[in-house]
Amino acid sequence: VWKKETESIYDIDGDIEFDNVNFIYPSREATPVLRNLSFIARAGQTTALVGSSGCGKSTCISLFLRYYEPSSGRISIDGRSITDYNVKQLRQNIGVVSQEPILFGMSIYENIRFGKVNATQAEIEQAAREANA
Repeated sequence: VWKKETESIYDIDGDIEFDNVNFIYPSREATPVLRNLSFIARAGQTTALVGSSGCGKSTCISLFLRYYEPSSGRISIDGRSITDYNVKQLRQNIGVVSQEPILFGMSIYENIRFGKVNATQAEIEQAAREANA
């Protein structure tokens, strides 16, 4: 997954496409998780991955963040494969809100600030209001 020759990322703001993506977890090779999954999440629009528990929603996010590689198929941003990008920078440009939020063993202020270490007091208070915290 970690390739030194990958390109640096400065901004990610394009369409995200899954094109015939297949995936099987290495520890469960007999159970395919995704089969020929194709969709486009358009930039600037809201896209929801909806389905029953265990249908592969979280797996899609894990693949997009490159925690795993698809068995086959392609994941791209504006037509460019995510494997072309530096993994660390790719992840730094993506925000994910999981279904089970995690709070670190510190104050709410510090938890909010974790996402933007140079945030001002006013920005942190605004973020807390927007999150109904």
